Amino acid sequence: MEAALRQLPETVPALTPPAEAPAKAKAGLAPLPAVPTDRVARWLRLHRKQMRAMALGFVSIAIFVAIWQLLTVNRATFYVRFTNVPSPADVLDRAILAFHNPIFGDHIWMSCRRIVYGFTLASALAIPLGLLMGRFQILREIVFPICEFTRPIPAIAWVPMAIMLWPTNEESIVFITFLGSFFPILINTLQGMATVDPVLVRAARCLGAREASVFREVYLPASLPQIFTGLTIGMGVAWVSLIAAEMISGQFGIGYFTWEAYSLVQYSDIALGMITIGVLGLGSSFAIRVLGRIVMPGGTAR
Repeated sequence: MEAALRQLPETVPALTPPAEAPAKAKAGLAPLPAVPTDRVARWLRLHRKQMRAMALGFVSIAIFVAIWQLLTVNRATFYVRFTNVPSPADVLDRAILAFHNPIFGDHIWMSCRRIVYGFTLASALAIPLGLLMGRFQILREIVFPICEFTRPIPAIAWVPMAIMLWPTNEESIVFITFLGSFFPILINTLQGMATVDPVLVRAARCLGAREASVFREVYLPASLPQIFTGLTIGMGVAWVSLIAAEMISGQFGIGYFTWEAYSLVQYSDIALGMITIGVLGLGSSFAIRVLGRIVMPGGTAR
């Protein structure tokens, strides 16, 4: 009997719960949700440089508009005359009226459509041609002198020739826009091909890669930063070329709108057209930079 009582505590489970039970019960509880303010603070820490750049940009624009308002309201004249320059308030009033007018929207649409056509054609031709010229010396020796001869000719000088070459004004304006963006894209693509490390090319060939694979896996990825730099520059030059062509031979477009405003002595419309051109150019260049960050996650798109 005594021997059985000695064995009883070892075989019968304890009636009181163990000390670890409350800790385990607490560990099994669902964790409390994170405080939203912590996420906001973390996001602000990660993006503080971008936020500072945006804040400085807004401040600089505000200072520019304030100086503009001060000079135009007081009709300042010190070598540069601000007597006929419209104030920001006048331009804003005119912009509200213009955006309620469908004709102004048609001008913006026509310019954007011409930019898309000309810039897309230039990119589709200049990038492959630049890659091939960078790879094959004989092709570069044939094509490069022609490009260097025609590249310094400004787009506005091509307007009479474009009118003779193409049957309609629309096609001639797209052609001038194409010329404006073609050469920056081509030259930057050539520069990108020149910076490709030949060790990478030899390594790919030693591993059995053929010419098409070397282009796809070595030349093109290594040239992408320079290509996107050329696309950004080409977009800016395309807008310059387009506005010049629309002012001379266009019947629609934001360039034609600006030049018509000058002819009709509508100073507020002149400033509105210039601001619209700047906003459209800024937006299109920003879109190219965003595309560059998507295509090159680890690279840089200027």
